Amino acid sequence: MRRPPHENVATVLVDPAVLPGLELDLMALDLWVWPLATAPTVEDGPRLAFQVRRRLIEARRGDWDCARGWTPVWISFGPSWYDGDEPLPWSAHRTLWDALGRHAEHVRHTVRLGGVPRLPVRHERGARQDTA
Repeated sequence: MRRPPHENVATVLVDPAVLPGLELDLMALDLWVWPLATAPTVEDGPRLAFQVRRRLIEARRGDWDCARGWTPVWISFGPSWYDGDEPLPWSAHRTLWDALGRHAEHVRHTVRLGGVPRLPVRHERGARQDTA
């Protein structure tokens, strides 16, 4: 039995005050930010966002209490990180964790990826896809 097509994502809590800047920084690396409350593949985004935020904060038993009002997002990898059906390269993981580390004061995450239904990524027609 094969697993249905999915997207590799990091689930991250982000301080809403820095979300736009973080999103721009990650876009330059072909990493895409999807707030759970408005993610196009989620049926009840606000409810999922509440549940994920609560689960992540409670799992840390007080260590992440500062993030109670933060925005839960998925961060996915753009097409430049993929080589056909090959698995996501370790350099993609490293780039993501390094980028989040530069914003450590305003993000909370665990160093692991999960799978979610495929997310639509818009690209300019004819844009060259370089591997970072």
